[in-house]
Amino acid sequence: MLVAMSVSAQENLQQGAIATKERKTFTTVKELPITSVKNQYRSGTCWAYATLGYFESEILRKSGKTYDLCEMFVVNKDYMDCATHYVRMHGYSQISEGGSCDDVLEVIRTHGICPEDAMPAPGSLTGDPLANFKVFFPELEQKVSGIVTKDAEEPQPHWQDSVQTLIERYIGRCPDSFVYEGNTYTPLSFAEHLGLNFGDYVSLTSYTHHPFNKWFIIEAPYKWRLKPSYNIPIEQLMEVLDKALDAGFTVAWGGDVSGDFTRTGLAVLSEGVQPTQQLRQEQWDDWRFTYDHVMLIYGKALDEKGNQYYMVKNSWGNAGDYKGIWYMSRDYMALNTTYLFLNRHALPKSLRKAMRKVDF
Repeated sequence: MLVAMSVSAQENLQQGAIATKERKTFTTVKELPITSVKNQYRSGTCWAYATLGYFESEILRKSGKTYDLCEMFVVNKDYMDCATHYVRMHGYSQISEGGSCDDVLEVIRTHGICPEDAMPAPGSLTGDPLANFKVFFPELEQKVSGIVTKDAEEPQPHWQDSVQTLIERYIGRCPDSFVYEGNTYTPLSFAEHLGLNFGDYVSLTSYTHHPFNKWFIIEAPYKWRLKPSYNIPIEQLMEVLDKALDAGFTVAWGGDVSGDFTRTGLAVLSEGVQPTQQLRQEQWDDWRFTYDHVMLIYGKALDEKGNQYYMVKNSWGNAGDYKGIWYMSRDYMALNTTYLFLNRHALPKSLRKAMRKVDF
């Protein structure tokens, strides 16, 4: 996605964002450690950058160690997984640049991960300074969509090889093994070395077209893995977010950045708009609200008038007045959040217990 999510490309979002001359002053209330701001450039891989940034913050929280995990490893494996899903669905699926936090989690659990320097630098194979999917992705989309032809009784033979070759031509081959700080790892052993329990992560959401206190699959084009989220009222979702940050846990965010999401680093609602549960649902159902970006929430702040904001790490390089950081108002967060992705140990014990009792 443009954003971190699964949508299109960062520049499309930026072109649609509103500009503002307003420069607000913020006082930090809570700030958790994060790794450096990255740049997804001309690729719809915000989901990969944001979620790996989230896991890097999780490692910082647990061990104090700093890692730079490889987004293109995740993209390579995920696009191949997406192509496989497309073929298994006989073409009744979507091939897109976008994704979700669940994609990154599943890639790591299934394929592992590697450090950034274990693969070619983004853009280096095509002569661009950073990841540029302007040529790559349309070619990939055409390749995959051509595998399932009309009235075909079976997919084209050996299609996996041709798709994998195309992916590797633009973003590189994932290593079978590599050396990191003097030790040799496979991607799976490196993931284990990071010290995270990848079974600890859950997704929470808040919509009324499904019952609260139940799991359901969010109906969004970029969530093709069909992983469920736990549904709770928006007031409870915001309370979970605040308590997680207060307890020292960062949170990955998937949501909508159209409308009042500025180029300068602010995300605020238009004057007079109140973020209610009903309005959230209406905007989701009539497509005013979409899932088009993923970022990392790592702190809280107050503006000069005492209004509450969240500090959010974006993946557009040092864009904006705050060098790659966005300040998102509490009301904007409440209205525009599609899901929160976080460690289950950041949740209140009562919620963890309730979630365990409900099967999907």
